[in-house]
Amino acid sequence: MVPRTKWVERKFTFDLPVGWLANVLERVRGTPARLEDLTRGVSPELLTRRDGERWSMQEHAGHLLDLEELDTGRLDDFEAGLDTLRAADMSNRKTREAAHNDRRLADILSEFRRARAEFVRRVEGYDEEFVSRPALHPRLQVPMRVIDLAYFISEHDDHHLASISELLRQHGAR
Repeated sequence: MVPRTKWVERKFTFDLPVGWLANVLERVRGTPARLEDLTRGVSPELLTRRDGERWSMQEHAGHLLDLEELDTGRLDDFEAGLDTLRAADMSNRKTREAAHNDRRLADILSEFRRARAEFVRRVEGYDEEFVSRPALHPRLQVPMRVIDLAYFISEHDDHHLASISELLRQHGAR
């Protein structure tokens, strides 16, 4: 298989037409269902298995939940008219300290579904002018609009779903 590009090495060009927002939001809205489908029927032992310092499948799921606070915070930044969006904690401290492997996966999935539905609800309420307004993404140092934020989230979701799929294959579960 082709080696995957690390998330922090990805570059983005944010140039999607605003008219594609509904399509991008479908990816964002669909992540909880895709995550549930990927992890359905997998034993807790396998879901929480770590390979050295690499996250377990359940930690990947928990990480997506952890980032909902950042994502909705960035919507707050757009609403406040800030020039620069809040930065992510690239050390992933929240995920490292969350002890997701000690939680029930069902609780992580339920909380993620609820938080993601709220994010989508908010974006669906914005008008075209608002969705087109740019602010600087602090790590990438490029302007980002609300549609770009949604696209960025969908790509980040897919990165972690692919990580879970990879772990499932490695452990012979798929």
